[in-house]
Amino acid sequence: LTKTQPNSSKKRLTMSVPTPLIIGTIAYLVLAFVLVGGVYASLAAGTLSKDNAAIGQVVVLVAVFSMWLFWLCAWLHQWHPLIMPLYAGKDD
Repeated sequence: LTKTQPNSSKKRLTMSVPTPLIIGTIAYLVLAFVLVGGVYASLAAGTLSKDNAAIGQVVVLVAVFSMWLFWLCAWLHQWHPLIMPLYAGKDD
């Protein structure tokens, strides 16, 4: 990404986090909070013991982190593809 200053002819390189990464990360954080809240609600309702609730929290956090990491890898893979498709009609 390059931006030019209005009063100078020099180009300045700026880097920023793409917006879809921020939105997707926030969505997975919300999912994690909802699921951990469900574990706490089950603990408060008495359907889970203290030990099972602790295991549930670990399972939920590891699962959400794994899903986020898979989504991140898939998104980054499609962001700037290294191999571009070659169409038969263009170069013939």
